[in-house]
Amino acid sequence: MSKWSGKYVIGLTGNIGTGKSVVRKMLEHMGAYGIDADSLAHRAITIGAPGYQPVIESFGKYILDPDGQINRTKLARLTFGDAEAIAQLERIVHPLVEQATDLIIRRSNQPIIVIEAIKLLESNLHNYCDSIWVVFAPPEIQLTRLVQKRHMTEVEARQRMEAQPSQESKMAAADVVIRNVASYEDTWRQLTAAWQKIVPAAESDASPSPPQPAIAVGEMVTERGKPRHSDEIAGFLNRVQKLNPPIGRAEIMAAFGEKAFILLEAGTRLVGVVGLQVENLVARTIDMIIDPVVPANLALPIIVSEIERSSRDLQCEASLIFVPRELGQHELLWKSLGYERRAPQALGILAWQEAALESQPPDTDLFFKQLRQDRILRPI
Repeated sequence: MSKWSGKYVIGLTGNIGTGKSVVRKMLEHMGAYGIDADSLAHRAITIGAPGYQPVIESFGKYILDPDGQINRTKLARLTFGDAEAIAQLERIVHPLVEQATDLIIRRSNQPIIVIEAIKLLESNLHNYCDSIWVVFAPPEIQLTRLVQKRHMTEVEARQRMEAQPSQESKMAAADVVIRNVASYEDTWRQLTAAWQKIVPAAESDASPSPPQPAIAVGEMVTERGKPRHSDEIAGFLNRVQKLNPPIGRAEIMAAFGEKAFILLEAGTRLVGVVGLQVENLVARTIDMIIDPVVPANLALPIIVSEIERSSRDLQCEASLIFVPRELGQHELLWKSLGYERRAPQALGILAWQEAALESQPPDTDLFFKQLRQDRILRPI
């Protein structure tokens, strides 16, 4: 049972390539607070974090990059297939991940928490969960995802798959099994059914959006995008970006497995779409499309305010906003909102640098703002 009073905790696991992160993001759309325990494990061994020195003492300086950071690829090669080495690494990292998870959950406002961890059942975390959810995908789908999305060779992908416990053993420990084998909409339906057993009064995504009164362009409001808005979002992007070929509902539904959407509305008209990813306590605004008829000095403060509200609610340490070059020209406006133009390498904190390098779309400018001074996994 959960050790956190007033919280219902879902432990989410599954083998590599089954789509755990997609399922976690879907649960976040439903209102859960998502924690990526594997990202916390990476943070636990960076310079200045409490696991850094113990890992070096255990595995040697061979695993260090020239800048002194632990090279996770070298560390993985050193431990791969070596049960004792893996156990030694987990003895260092797992307690730190548990500490960080505990801190994050205690200061969260959301009543439902989802902890995604590939080693959930092998760590103590599963003992603190109210229910265990396992994501399943057939081996052929796992293999395709690893090759196409993670750019592994087929040999590498098969080695990673075969090194993990069987999916059947994980499903045997599950309270809920999500079969992530078909479309996004099929997975969403399974999650909605499971979610409504936890939160019986949860809003059905099929319900229509409430009507809005007509308002002037200068009186814009934001709304959190839901899968039911997919057609509207696709139509807006096709119109404003003049996409060729045009995109449709299926593409937007799939995008909900990667990011959240913030919609900017003027009356009944959609005039802006923002794509927001939150990973590893870093908010990354990767899409910012505003209708050219809307002045940037009116739209940006409203959009940025909602980005920051959502990001702070999710305990983010930093906000990274990637904007098209035409919006990046408003230097004074960004400065008035508290943002600085930065290069990814100038962000200072490794997790922030990695977030920027992983996420920055081409032909965009990066604007940065630190949201929290207290960071997770500083030395104790």
